[in-house]
Amino acid sequence: MASSPTIFSVLFLFIFSFSSAQPSFRPRALLLPVTKDKSTLQYTTFINQRTPLVAASVVFDLGGRNLWVDCDKDYVSTTYRSPRCNSAVCSRTGSTACGTCFSPPRPGCSNNTCSLIPDNTVTGTATSGEVATDIVSIQSTDGRNPGRVAKIPNLIFGCGATFLLKGLAAGTVGMAGMGRHNIGLPSQFAAAFSFKRKFAVCLTSGRGVAFFGNGPYVFLPGIQISRLQTTQLLINPVSTASAYSQGEKSTEYFVGVTDIRIADKSVPINKTLLKIDGTTGVGGTKISTVDPYTVMETSIFKAFTSAFVRAAAARNITRVPSVKPFGACFSTENVFGTRVGYAVPDIQLVFQSNDVVWRIFGANSMVSVSREVICLGFVDGGVNARTSVVIGGFQLEDNLIEFDLASNRLSFSSTLLGLRTNCANFNFTSTT
Repeated sequence: MASSPTIFSVLFLFIFSFSSAQPSFRPRALLLPVTKDKSTLQYTTFINQRTPLVAASVVFDLGGRNLWVDCDKDYVSTTYRSPRCNSAVCSRTGSTACGTCFSPPRPGCSNNTCSLIPDNTVTGTATSGEVATDIVSIQSTDGRNPGRVAKIPNLIFGCGATFLLKGLAAGTVGMAGMGRHNIGLPSQFAAAFSFKRKFAVCLTSGRGVAFFGNGPYVFLPGIQISRLQTTQLLINPVSTASAYSQGEKSTEYFVGVTDIRIADKSVPINKTLLKIDGTTGVGGTKISTVDPYTVMETSIFKAFTSAFVRAAAARNITRVPSVKPFGACFSTENVFGTRVGYAVPDIQLVFQSNDVVWRIFGANSMVSVSREVICLGFVDGGVNARTSVVIGGFQLEDNLIEFDLASNRLSFSSTLLGLRTNCANFNFTSTT
């Protein structure tokens, strides 16, 4: 009997050594489902957060600074933490303010903690909020199916106020910012698991998908999307957020569109509007999941719409009265369908050379408003547009778009419909 403690100790050491020798789970890539809300046309996803775990529905905000959620109502978690002022976490967020709360302590109301600015980019409303950390679990992927769940014990996010939810899709409790910020979700996911600061988005009218980390990107029936065109991502030196600090750069994704063509003919526009003014940050082209349709500065919109109407008339496509918010609508009478949508003049966004072109076919240019009427899915952004061209969600659907933050590159597929697949065809059936 005297040897039992020795045997127990040896057994314990063996088990401890064996378990500690096992590598921790480090996924090569992660994924989030992204679903279109039919009422608001916003894209939403679920962030599994807190202890006990809550599937928090949030608006997917491509250019947003960071994840923020409403902490005023029903935020309960035993793993919630509010980092102290001047801590490493606060430094990572870029926070320069230290907050005090005069109510009983709770999530979103702590003393001597740093603050940030949760931003509702749909309504352009922002206010001060608390920097916080909590556990998040997210599904891994091999690019073909979901895999094991991975956990991040201290993901940084912002605590927002309930009134910031106004204008967001019903049931959502915040926004998931994917922008180029230290605490944007792509950067935090990459840092947590030591993979590349790269992510890809594949939106659709139903449920699409966002990948974080390395590819491949495989859609049913076993089609790997690999032939992508590539262009440079540009940095706007002036923030485009609703509220920001002086000298802060934009976290949104700008690209260098140099020409807009319809049916291979250049649209006559003032091309200086396509450049970002280095002092004011005005102008240029960005990509957005918050705007449901592509928005153009008024002079660009008028020239673009006129050119499209002429090209459509040349194909015997009849214009009909406009339906808001669109500027040009057409009868479907002389328009037939193809694999890539209605057979209408195609649109080309030209980047740094004539060889790098984003082609927009009928599936991404024409919005069906009734059985008899389709409208050009582009809208007028006004004469004082902050950004000259904002490529919106409808134009992104069923296109795979990859953002490489490390190399500052955007890669894109153009429509997947020509490959006989689409963004709804990711197989969300788990193999584990």
